[in-house]
Parts: sequence; C-alpha cells; structure tokens
Amino acid sequence: MKQQNPIWHVSVTVSGDRQPVSETRRALDQFQQERPFLHSLRYGESRVEFAYWEEAGDVVDAASLALRVWDEHRESAALPPWQVVGLEVVDLETFQSRQSAPSLAQARAVPRRF
Repeated sequence: MKQQNPIWHVSVTVSGDRQPVSETRRALDQFQQERPFLHSLRYGESRVEFAYWEEAGDVVDAASLALRVWDEHRESAALPPWQVVGLEVVDLETFQSRQSAPSLAQARAVPRRF
C-alpha cells in the first residue's frame, strides 16, 4: 500500500505593475476554474494573495510547486505578468494550531484594501 503524502497549507503573494481591478478579477475567476482547490483569493491593483492545500512529500516539494502555480496559469487564465513576492508553506498541524490558538497580542486590526 502506497503511503499518502502530507498535506501542506500554501499561501502565495504575487505583485507587479498596476492592472485594472476588473481585468484582474476576471483573470482570477478563470484561475479558480482551472485550480478549483483555491480556498482564498485577495486582490488589488498590483497584488494578489491566494491560498490552497497541496499534497507533497515535504515542504521543499510543496514550495517548488507553489512557486510555479501562477506562471503555469498566466496564459490560460490571462493572469497579470506579476512575480511571486511572498510564499508561506506550513503543515496541517501548524495551520490548525494557528486557527485555534488565541492571538499572541491583543490588538485591534483594521481591515484595509490593498
């Protein structure tokens, strides 16, 4: 019986020159059609953050796959020609512990658009 690879939570941030928000939104809709496992998408005129779950043998494999996702869908989804500027890969246990743990410091966060 083949052992299943671990699951990793991946967050990627891409950024570049400003683009019309409506065009970015349309491209992200197509991106999500092509990669339906995306569970979080945030966007602005010059940045997109997306998150998803990846099955990979180790963190290096998960990170390598994540660094290619945007470029692999750039043409087919008409994504902006932006570059990866941020990457986080954590295992399932770490992700779950963050969800249930209290904040490290009590602070009032004010949500802001990019």
